[in-house]
Amino acid sequence: MLGLLWKLWNNFFKLPIDSIPTYWWQIHDKIREIYSSLEWYEVYDFIEFIANNYPDPKINEEFIEECNKVLEEELSGYRFVGRKITPITAEEEISEIEQALKSPIDSIRIHVETALKLMSDRKSPDYRNSIKESISAVEALCKIIAKDEKATLGKALDIIESKIGLHKALKRAFDSLYGYTSTAEGIRHALLDEKVNLTFEDAKFMLVSCSAFINYLISKAIKAGIIRES
Repeated sequence: MLGLLWKLWNNFFKLPIDSIPTYWWQIHDKIREIYSSLEWYEVYDFIEFIANNYPDPKINEEFIEECNKVLEEELSGYRFVGRKITPITAEEEISEIEQALKSPIDSIRIHVETALKLMSDRKSPDYRNSIKESISAVEALCKIIAKDEKATLGKALDIIESKIGLHKALKRAFDSLYGYTSTAEGIRHALLDEKVNLTFEDAKFMLVSCSAFINYLISKAIKAGIIRES
């Protein structure tokens, strides 16, 4: 508890450690005073900070669960997804992203975490790079399943189709989606092109779609014995 207090004081409130009051009731009153002065987005930052820094993982999970219940009851447009508070409320979408965040492959998990973080930044969201990270997660997974690090997504999908029986319509859909992010008007070749007006809806669609596809591919690859279940 003391470790959390020090982190809260120094890293979140940006106050010197030696300014922490002597008695717990004084600390409580000071935290309450600061909390009451926070902007709405800073309140979410505060809750998110607590969930990511309390030293007991089990209590953290219970805290996140209770926060989501309150957010739902209060009709908030935000929910915890993993350990990030994000403007996604649909249970099915949250479920797909959280399952992808538990991927047994570190690189995939990191891409999805980064995409979620970039999209959920309440001060300066980066939808362009969030989309890039989402599709990069799919591309990385496909290369792993195809066992070809140099393969394009299209080539990797061809290999995967023969290995795990990928449905042709699903393969075409993701091949087309990847094509969108690679065109002159898309993401990868136009990172500084102001004509591409990307929104939260674009980033969320890509994150949810890519998460769902990742979950599907991992499940198929585990059944085929290509990936080990964690």
